[in-house]
Amino acid sequence: MNKFLIINPFGIGDVLFTTPVIKAIKQRYPDSYLGYWSNCRVEPILKNNPQINKVFALSRGDLKKVFQESLWKGLWNAGKLIRWLKNEHFDICLDFSLDHRYSLLAKLIGIKKRVGFNYKGRGRFLTESSHLEGYQDKHVVEYYADLMKFLDIPVTDKKMFLATSLAGELKARDIFSSAGIEEADRVIGIFPGAGGSWGRDAAIKHWPALKFAQVAGKLMDKFGVKVVILGDESEQKIAEMITHAMAHKPIDLVGKTDLEILPAVIKNCNLLITNDGGPMHMAAALGVKSVSVFGPVSEIAYGPYPVDHQHVVLKSNLACRPCYKNFRLSVCDKDKECLRQVSADAVFDAAAKLLA
Repeated sequence: MNKFLIINPFGIGDVLFTTPVIKAIKQRYPDSYLGYWSNCRVEPILKNNPQINKVFALSRGDLKKVFQESLWKGLWNAGKLIRWLKNEHFDICLDFSLDHRYSLLAKLIGIKKRVGFNYKGRGRFLTESSHLEGYQDKHVVEYYADLMKFLDIPVTDKKMFLATSLAGELKARDIFSSAGIEEADRVIGIFPGAGGSWGRDAAIKHWPALKFAQVAGKLMDKFGVKVVILGDESEQKIAEMITHAMAHKPIDLVGKTDLEILPAVIKNCNLLITNDGGPMHMAAALGVKSVSVFGPVSEIAYGPYPVDHQHVVLKSNLACRPCYKNFRLSVCDKDKECLRQVSADAVFDAAAKLLA
């Protein structure tokens, strides 16, 4: 039995981008064992995937935070992680981290075949690698799938996959029912935050909150839909701005739908309107229609995948966008003009067509 380890310490979208690779491995080797080394935050969306046997949720970034709290706690957690990984006796690892320290550890614990990207010379501990300067001319899913040539595994189904748990489905229904949403209602999800993996820089990708409010209000007036605002607790102020600006109040679920529940909540929406970020990719993986607004990031590399008329991307035509290239963000001297140029009317029209 082949034992594979997938390494991806990044956010929701990046993790979902690996799911076509996982499907391809399982199609080629149905009896294979598959482990996934991720960060703690995304563990809930991985553990419900029936094709993944075990999740190791402790990234280098997570360990760094633990070490800042306590040296001994950090050492204990690092040692536990190494023991977990070593005891699995993996044969092959696919390293999407772009960080040589992950492939170094894979080598030290005895994983003989190590495949990944050689970004800025960081692929020196890989046994097979593909040169990479950045994700630019095609979608990240395509870049990930290209690595499978080193394993002679074709990736024929490139649609992303996201499973929902029964507990999550039931909890989502309870939340909707408690909010007065009935089965016959059409529900629009609004995700005015997103981009959590960008941390303090996430706001750089945010379309103005008041424009979300304008779109939500017009959709409620014209289509009689119910609007739910989604996000984590850190985005509560954005939700409050939207709610205060609307005559007909939306349902504020910010901070009430963690990643255990969020996939099921999105699945029960008829449409998601969002910034560029993980929830947009969740909608694509779940087959939920979406309208997304892109600013500094390229929709070619990071947009909804696969490209489909059910997923509308809106962006401005400023010559300077996208300014996020080769994993670096240029200093913006235009105060997010690329986002502000996308009008509320354009987002409303796109949403209305998808609802019609």
